[in-house]
Order: sequence, then structure tokens, then C-alpha cells
Amino acid sequence: MIATERLELRPLDRDTAQAMVDGERGDRAWHEEFPVPDDQDAARSFLRDPHDVFGSFVIVEQATGLAIGTIGFFGPPDDDGIAMLGYGLVPSARGRGYATEALRGLMGYAFAQGSVRLLVADTLRDNVASQRVLEKAGFARTHSTDEAHWYATGAPPASDGEAEVLGGQGARQ
Repeated sequence: MIATERLELRPLDRDTAQAMVDGERGDRAWHEEFPVPDDQDAARSFLRDPHDVFGSFVIVEQATGLAIGTIGFFGPPDDDGIAMLGYGLVPSARGRGYATEALRGLMGYAFAQGSVRLLVADTLRDNVASQRVLEKAGFARTHSTDEAHWYATGAPPASDGEAEVLGGQGARQ
């Protein structure tokens, strides 16, 4: 688990991922808007190719204990040390700095693994809010395509609340 000032990033497990895909809430501590379609896509990806270290995490708001989104990697870094990541929050959790906080936590975790040299992410051209999240977290725009703007960072930025990785690298709950 990765802990930040207001969030916990809990490693996604098979049972939770399958429940997300199936939309089976059960007695899980999920925000009423969770999971959104992007969260379900992350869960499907995890189920196809689970990875203990470079997988997906459920973003949990510490104050409520509720899952409010997902964040994670599109797999381990390539031979050049480049890893791609993505994230998303339920609509009512946006605009509070949670995405930036979660992203900074994941960045610290990624660079602590020793095999990551560069983190990259893309966002749709009209998703200005996500572009701001990336920039606040220390990413810089590298290029654009017709559909997306691409961002990268080679080192985690200094933050006012460093994330703490609990339970060892890639620990599963």
C-alpha cells in the first residue's frame, strides 16, 4: 500500500478487479459512483495481465474509507526504463487535489523500484483538468497527436507530503 496525506493507494487484487468489472458492489467500501468505466477498464487490464509491482491501485479516501478511483501502470517499464501510467477519480472527488496527490504517491513508488527511468502519460487534447494534474505533479508535455497530449517526467517532484510505501514493494492485500 502507498499512503499519502489524505489517500491510500491499495494494490488491486483479482477479487476486487473482478467485482469492478462485473459491477458487483457487495459490501465493499466503494463510493456510490465507483467504479466508473475507466476503473473497469483498468480492472480488465489487470485481470488480463496482473503484475505485482507495476499493476493497478485503488485510490481510497482516508477520511471516508471509500474507493474513489484507480491509478496504476500499463505494465512494467520497457527495456529503456519507461513506464506508462493512468489514473481516474469519480466525478464528485475531482477538483480537490486528490489526483495530483495520488499521482505523486505513485511516482515516488515507481522511482523507488529502481527500474524506472521515465514515466509517461497521455491525456485527451480537451481534458484540461488532467493536463493540469500532470503538470502539477511535475510532468512536462513532450508532444501531441491529433487525439492526445503526451507528458513525461524523469524524477519525482518535491512534495509537501511524501508518500510512504507500506507492506513492502508491490505488497498485495
